[in-house]
Amino acid sequence: MPEYKQFPLSDTAEGLTEADILSWHVKPGDTVKVNQIVVEIETAKAAVELPIPWAGVVTELHVVPGQTVEVGTPILTMDVDPGGVAKPAPVAAPVAAAEPAAEEEMKPLVGYGSKKVVTTRRARKGGSEAPAPVATPAPAAVAPAAPAPAAPAPTNGGYVPLAKPPVRKLAKELGVDLHALSGSAAGGVITREDVHQAATGVAPEAVAVAPEAAGYDASTRERRVPIKGVRKMTAQAMVLSAFTAPHVTEFLTIDVTPMMELRARLKDSRAFAGIKLTPLAFAAKAVCLAAKRTPDVNAVWDEKTQEIVYKDYVHLGIAAATPRGLVVPKIRDADAMSLPQLAVALGELTDTARAGKTTPAAMANGTFTITNVGVFGVDTGTPIINPGESAILAVGAIRDTPWVVNGDIVVRKVMQLSLSFDHRVIDGQQGSEFLADVGALLADPAVAFTF
Repeated sequence: MPEYKQFPLSDTAEGLTEADILSWHVKPGDTVKVNQIVVEIETAKAAVELPIPWAGVVTELHVVPGQTVEVGTPILTMDVDPGGVAKPAPVAAPVAAAEPAAEEEMKPLVGYGSKKVVTTRRARKGGSEAPAPVATPAPAAVAPAAPAPAAPAPTNGGYVPLAKPPVRKLAKELGVDLHALSGSAAGGVITREDVHQAATGVAPEAVAVAPEAAGYDASTRERRVPIKGVRKMTAQAMVLSAFTAPHVTEFLTIDVTPMMELRARLKDSRAFAGIKLTPLAFAAKAVCLAAKRTPDVNAVWDEKTQEIVYKDYVHLGIAAATPRGLVVPKIRDADAMSLPQLAVALGELTDTARAGKTTPAAMANGTFTITNVGVFGVDTGTPIINPGESAILAVGAIRDTPWVVNGDIVVRKVMQLSLSFDHRVIDGQQGSEFLADVGALLADPAVAFTF
């Protein structure tokens, strides 16, 4: 006998409420193993691959790529006792509306906690109920679908048409029953063109500028992109920070010629063989050293308890631009690392972020952040503090600049630093002392011996 189980979207990070489906790694009819990756999702913090807690055969995918799903929503159904033969999706008999919710114990997996997942069924009119999956059209070569009537499913049946809210509104205005349509977009999603064609019997002229799926409106020549995922989280965090912490920003221009000369020597040393040593690694080391002398920059204001919490460790955040938006992964206990260790950690962190593989856990609980705007050729800026921290340092581009040395004007390697800090925690004196310390360490790395 087949045994069907539904795989719900789980909370991959504390407080997650929803996620976007990026791509499926399986399709109906596929045989999967325990802990096999089946789907990639994008949360408000990162892209995450989800493993399946059971072995069996996939019978149905309930959501399509690009769809936003709430935590706990079933996204996949599978037969965990297929007997070696792929089976079609289940056709459940009507069940009494008062039937208690079925509970399945989720096994601990990578990215999951051990938790109870409750799947509830919504009652239909007439006192009976049946599962109402979102139908995902499968290729002709996969396992056969459950028997279905020749006519389109009725409005109160189990079939739920896939369409965006504006398309649903348009269908209502034109009197088109979405249940009678087959979507032409990827995954069977119903488009505006599908609705217009059903209403008039004539397909509208194709828009040559951009597809409807891209959010392009030919009448206004504007393209709309939903705010979700990393971009949504970043916006919320920046607004919270800007209107909660009173920001102060200070600037410092320094001659980093000695640092660049030291970098050239170290790159040829045995200790840095195979290690990419960047100016950012020097900045990271300088921040960790300077934070020991000015612990206020590594503290945080706790509004709930009305306390300032000082951290005896530095979880250093590095702002990284990725195709999905800005992320800030952390180097844990950066203050305990040597310069070579920091250089290696920065390389690994950057590679992971660019590949879109930074996990939500890797971006949590930072104490201080560095943003390297210099990599874009920018001299400086006024960075916004990450929530949960009290200061952020912007590192600008290094340029050949006329500079006065012992009364003579010479060309030197010059860069600008800017420090934004929470004035509730850090006074002007502490902020200035910290920025001066970082500047001194970068202008002359030998100053580290005096710390």
